[in-house]
Amino acid sequence: MDQKPYVRPTWDEYFVEIMHAVAKRATCDRGRSGCVIARDRQVLVTGYVGAPRGAAHCDEVGHQLKKVTHENGTISEHCMRTAHAEQNAIVQAAKLGISIDKGTLYCSMTPCSTCAKMIVNAGIVRIVCEKKYHAGAESERLFRDAGIELAYLSDETMTYPSKE
Repeated sequence: MDQKPYVRPTWDEYFVEIMHAVAKRATCDRGRSGCVIARDRQVLVTGYVGAPRGAAHCDEVGHQLKKVTHENGTISEHCMRTAHAEQNAIVQAAKLGISIDKGTLYCSMTPCSTCAKMIVNAGIVRIVCEKKYHAGAESERLFRDAGIELAYLSDETMTYPSKE
C-alpha cells in the first residue's frame, strides 16, 4: 500500500488554518470570519467578527443591516452590529501593547475600506486573504498605493446569504 509522505503546510497555510479556528468564535452567521496577525513566523494577535463586548450579538438578536451605495452605483448590504475580525485583532494588539508593525495579516476576505485604513496605519506590510470581497476594489487600491503586498489564496469571491 503506497502511502504519500506527510507534507508540512506552508507558513501561509498554517496561519490560515489558525484563522479558521479563530473564525469559529464569530457571532455573526452572515460572515463568520477570523483574522490572525503574525510576524517572524509567530502569532501576535487574533480577532473574529462580533458585537462589542457586552452588546447583543447577531446570533442572538439578528442583523443590523444597512445599504451602502458605492461610487460605481452598486448597492450592497452590510451588518453594522459587529466589529470586523481585522478591527478586533488590531484593537486586541493595542489593548495588550503588542506592536503589529511590519506584520502579516491573514483574513477570510479582502478587508473592507475601513479595515484597510486601519491596516495601513497599523504598519502591516503583507495581507493574505482566503477569498475576495465583492466590494474590495477600494481596499485593493489603498493597499497598492501604500505599498502593501496583497495575496489571495483563491480567486473566489465571498458571497453572503440575504438575512434580516
